Amino acid sequence: MAKAKTTAFFCKECGYESAKWLGQCPGCKDWNTFVEEPVGKKEPVTKRGIGAVSEGGHSGIKAKPSRLSEILLDEQDRMKTGYDELDRVLGGGVVKGSLILVGGDPGIGKSTLLLQVCKNLAASGRKVLYISGEESLKQIKLRANRIGEITGDLLFLCETSLDLIEGAIREEKPDVVIIDSIQTMFREEISSAPGSVSQVRESTNILLQIAKGSGIAVFLVGHVTKEGVVAGPRVLEHMVDTVLYFEGERSASYRIIRGVKNRFGSTNEIGVFEMVESGLAEVANPSEFMLSGRPEDASGAVVACSMEGTRPMLLEVQALITATAFGMPRRTAAGTDYNRVNLLMAVLEKRCHYDLSHFDAYVNITGGLRMNEPALDLAILMAIVSSMKDRAVDSKTIIFGEVGLSGEVRAVSMAQQRVNEAKKLGFKTCILPKICMEKMGPISGIRLIGVGNVRDAIVGLSD
Repeated sequence: MAKAKTTAFFCKECGYESAKWLGQCPGCKDWNTFVEEPVGKKEPVTKRGIGAVSEGGHSGIKAKPSRLSEILLDEQDRMKTGYDELDRVLGGGVVKGSLILVGGDPGIGKSTLLLQVCKNLAASGRKVLYISGEESLKQIKLRANRIGEITGDLLFLCETSLDLIEGAIREEKPDVVIIDSIQTMFREEISSAPGSVSQVRESTNILLQIAKGSGIAVFLVGHVTKEGVVAGPRVLEHMVDTVLYFEGERSASYRIIRGVKNRFGSTNEIGVFEMVESGLAEVANPSEFMLSGRPEDASGAVVACSMEGTRPMLLEVQALITATAFGMPRRTAAGTDYNRVNLLMAVLEKRCHYDLSHFDAYVNITGGLRMNEPALDLAILMAIVSSMKDRAVDSKTIIFGEVGLSGEVRAVSMAQQRVNEAKKLGFKTCILPKICMEKMGPISGIRLIGVGNVRDAIVGLSD
């Protein structure tokens, strides 16, 4: 009798399992993604399941379907984290029974933020269990002392075995569980190393069943690769309810948390935090924060407005145009799409007859932000022309609008909110698409200048 195979091949991207190595994954169609890993003994399907967990773990209980009218929603199903910025990204708070994946670069502040969230939840009467597979209890206490006194029912556990963790969760019955991190968790039945495709997939599946069956909100901390995506199989992001990315430069003080998947809210919202001595602090007005320290009457500097979900955010676009010392001009873009900058410079050359072939161009979004919204097009063009002509744009002027290949300035979404944000921060003039201005009408306290093409916008900077 043939022996059962002890290894199998798994796709690192989607988790597809195959008995032999394949060059292309049949599931996600990616190439060279299969890795060989040991496989453990399969468990009966009835041993684990959402229905079984909800009934105390007993197998053999029949699943009973429910009508939509029988499902009751309650405002208490969402738990406030104590941070309005994070609640906005989550869609209004943490949903009971949800599985939330938090990814980010090493040292960016993932563990610090989650520990602060645990502190707030425990202070509000919630029972929280913080499980760490990377730090000792003494290390956690050192961080806890830095963020302030912790009160309430907050428990800590340093463990990597899923069997022991599952038993601790069922015994303590917390409202919220933090797993730091999912790549360190393992099951003894699976002989592969922690962090492998098999271990991450099985560990996430167990935590998913606990979350859905017991109504426990579970936060998973995930490592990221050098490309900036969560390490492990791509199926990990498909299994969870929410995927949050913690972004920012470690050399800078600010951090941005962005939702790239959310079954309970929008994926367009962001939360802005500042790293301070006592941990992470909310930035309630990011526009004012991003514009702090802006130089006055400097050429090549333009204030633009970008929308992040329902939030308008003012930021500074800078451009530096210098004569090239070589035959081929250099183009550099920091914080925005490099190809988009090349496209906009081609519009300037073709439609406005600017000779940029003998100039190096450097475009930067200040503060380390990365914005790809088309509404920044007009501001980037104005910054390039301002630097080339060495003429400053008025510091009390804000500019936004999408630019087409014919040189036309196209409408952008939520123009009213952008103008109101500029007015609130003391700006006196707004250059925007003409069609947006016609729809809004006059607004007291700020002068609106509608432009239909690029030539009309840059006329004030021309010779």
